Amino acid sequence: MVNCRTTFYSIYKKKTSEGYQSLPYVVALFSSMLWIFYALLKSSNATLILTINAFGCFIETIYVCFYLFYAPNKARVQTLKMLVLLILCGFGFIVALTIYLVKPPQRAPVVGWICLVFSLCVFVAPLCILKKVIQSKSVEYMPFLLSLFLTLSAVMWFFYGLLINDYNVAVPNVVGFSFGVVQMGVYVKCKYAEKMSSKQKIPEAAVVVTQVVILDHEPIIRVVQMEV
Repeated sequence: MVNCRTTFYSIYKKKTSEGYQSLPYVVALFSSMLWIFYALLKSSNATLILTINAFGCFIETIYVCFYLFYAPNKARVQTLKMLVLLILCGFGFIVALTIYLVKPPQRAPVVGWICLVFSLCVFVAPLCILKKVIQSKSVEYMPFLLSLFLTLSAVMWFFYGLLINDYNVAVPNVVGFSFGVVQMGVYVKCKYAEKMSSKQKIPEAAVVVTQVVILDHEPIIRVVQMEV
């Protein structure tokens, strides 16, 4: 959340979300909605899952709306298409399928597997920025805090899943931890490359030399600029 505030403060200062991707926030919103549905179907040990994801759903909704407000037309249309596809069609289809085709005892396990798959997508979604980071050799659009907090969150949710014996919660966070480490590694490498590149750039300097030349007993001052 700290990184999201930093990202959107940057968008607010620039008055545009150009260069940033909405995919991670849309996928995170969709995943939070799925986990809320899963928590409502679970018979026990679901309070923390429900409350955390309800708060996450609220925050991600604010972020998506903020992104849409400052997004260029093309990015805004793409984001709206993703919202319709995932939130309206995707989530509605899963809820209808679960209620009408799956027997009550099997609903929680089925939705749990779906949540597992889309939790992996949440961790994979920020990787779409990696290509841009590697190509541009710049970490401007991939702040370090996002990778750090994703990694820490994955570790905590992994152990929580083990404690409540819910592998739908634990398993995706193993992958999330791995992706978080990869993102931090890419960040450190590109950041180091940026520093080395800036050190190697030597600013051009000029030395001004004043020469006094005497012609026909009259001094003439000549200024010569020499580049170093």
